Amino acid sequence: MVMFETAIPDCTVRSWVQTDVPALVRHANDRDVWLNLRDRFPHPYGRADAETWIACASDQERQRNFAIAFKDIATGGIGLEPQHDVHRMSAEIGYWLGRSYWGQGLATAAVTAVTSYGFTTLGLCRIYATVFEHNAASCRVLEKCGYQYEGRLRKSVIKAGRTLDQLLYARVE
Repeated sequence: MVMFETAIPDCTVRSWVQTDVPALVRHANDRDVWLNLRDRFPHPYGRADAETWIACASDQERQRNFAIAFKDIATGGIGLEPQHDVHRMSAEIGYWLGRSYWGQGLATAAVTAVTSYGFTTLGLCRIYATVFEHNAASCRVLEKCGYQYEGRLRKSVIKAGRTLDQLLYARVE
């Protein structure tokens, strides 16, 4: 099992485990969470979705998808998606938290830990994120973690029937 301590007491970033299924379903099955994520994140989110995700995350040769845990209860997820070909030294970071944990600094602590892991353990030179234009809280998380705003991708996604801009943030080492 991989585990990182964070700057917040009782908050860790760790491997997903089967016992996380009930908490994962509870926190992921929220439309407001889903509205800030890609459509590959299912909604509604059920037990089968959680079991499939944990099996997938556990089967990675080099772990890059983790649970954000508070007091050892999975409260959200975070991961790095390595890029390929000429982009192979870059990865996209993505994260989410259950609504009851918003605004407590857990996302900032988790992004800081996983960004460090990406640079030091995975040898990346660039980590970036795209944020839907309405998600100011996620922009603040990235800025607190040293990511810089690089630009607006106009009308680049469709979510819940709305065409949205994305905001591009990146950090380089």
